[in-house]
Amino acid sequence: MIKVTIWNEFRHEKKHDIVKHLYPDGMHTVIARGLAGDKDLQIRTATLDEPEHGLTEAVLADTDVLTWWGHVAHGEVRDEVVQRVQKRVLEGMGLIVLHSGHFSKIFKSLMGTNCSLKWREVAEKERIWTIEPSHPIAAGIPESFELPNAEMYGERFDIPTPDKLVFLSWFQGGEVFRSGCCWERGQGRIFYFRPGHETYPIFYNPTIIKIIGNAIHWAVPRIQKEDVCPNAKSLEVIPPRKVDYSFVPEAIRKNIPTA
Repeated sequence: MIKVTIWNEFRHEKKHDIVKHLYPDGMHTVIARGLAGDKDLQIRTATLDEPEHGLTEAVLADTDVLTWWGHVAHGEVRDEVVQRVQKRVLEGMGLIVLHSGHFSKIFKSLMGTNCSLKWREVAEKERIWTIEPSHPIAAGIPESFELPNAEMYGERFDIPTPDKLVFLSWFQGGEVFRSGCCWERGQGRIFYFRPGHETYPIFYNPTIIKIIGNAIHWAVPRIQKEDVCPNAKSLEVIPPRKVDYSFVPEAIRKNIPTA
């Protein structure tokens, strides 16, 4: 079984009428229900307002792949929880970052960049192209498919060059966007997937759920290795050696203590 934790900020669904009616139990619940048909997945959910944001040491230790959706409360995510998640990714846990999670603390920390982009919200059409059809995340996905209403994300997307770019989006207003990006960090795999704006029924779309499911299977840990920086003993015998200071200026060299 692949142990999956679906994390959602769960704020829009409580405050905004459209989102409240569209996702009455939260986007995380709709994603979990969409993935429920995959019998290889053992799914739990977690949200921002739970103790430790629902991401305790025990929960993360029992998570193979974490999905992340956040937007209006990125700053409320506690730094120690971000560090905890980052450590688990470096040790092998998979991370799937969805839509506005591009500005989350965890994504920025793993990318090392600002992760900024252009955006526009006018319910325009988005066409998503599968440009790496042999990639496991693209399994069973058509050459292209459309979302009738989407929030536009446009380039330049300030991210490191992806290890693999699986999906590319075109928007009715003319912009394009790298919408399905893969990286490896430490022992872990990361996938960023653009669709998922809260006021549109994107997580009810079976193709979107299929891609998230494929990404979970791709990101599952191959190994789990503690993120440490150990002092290593030599495998071979190294005879005692004196440090050569001959290239150091005499004025400095004469003051260096001798063993």
